[in-house]
Amino acid sequence: MSDPLSASLAATLQSARLDQNLSANALAESSGVSRAMIGKIERGEAQPTAVLLSRLSAALGMTLSELIARAEHGDRRLVRAADQPVWTDPDTGYVRRAVSPSLGGPLELVEVVLPAGAEVAFPAHTYALTHHQIWVLDGHLRFREGDVEHELDAGDCLQLGTPQACAYVNPTEEPVRYLVALARRHA
Repeated sequence: MSDPLSASLAATLQSARLDQNLSANALAESSGVSRAMIGKIERGEAQPTAVLLSRLSAALGMTLSELIARAEHGDRRLVRAADQPVWTDPDTGYVRRAVSPSLGGPLELVEVVLPAGAEVAFPAHTYALTHHQIWVLDGHLRFREGDVEHELDAGDCLQLGTPQACAYVNPTEEPVRYLVALARRHA
């Protein structure tokens, strides 16, 4: 592992799996991530991408923000900008900042910077636990929601519909910065 957050994410993922009495096989089956890859992540032999972490966190009944906050041992109501957990996807260079305090409240705010030309896609089940809104702060974002493409510019805000496969795409030559607001769905 190249940084303390990655090592802590590995330990947090394993701890969450064991707390739920899930075998690596059971987590693999529910997340769609191979048992071998789960083992490599938990041992710190592989740095997971945003897509892998979102699949694993969803299968564990938590959001990616919650997983990262647990890895950061966050339990405060106030989190200063300098203390907000920042994670970079090793695959795309996507930078994710968990803005909200991690007390398990009903709302999470996540700031994302998606590099020029990058694309990050997530399967539908990663959206099953939460309502999402995307607010573009700087730049242009193409958001694919199933078969529908939304072109969003600075100031535009999109509320996602029913959970389906989605992709965040930056078709420009400049980074795009956006805020994702997530609220837990009621069962």
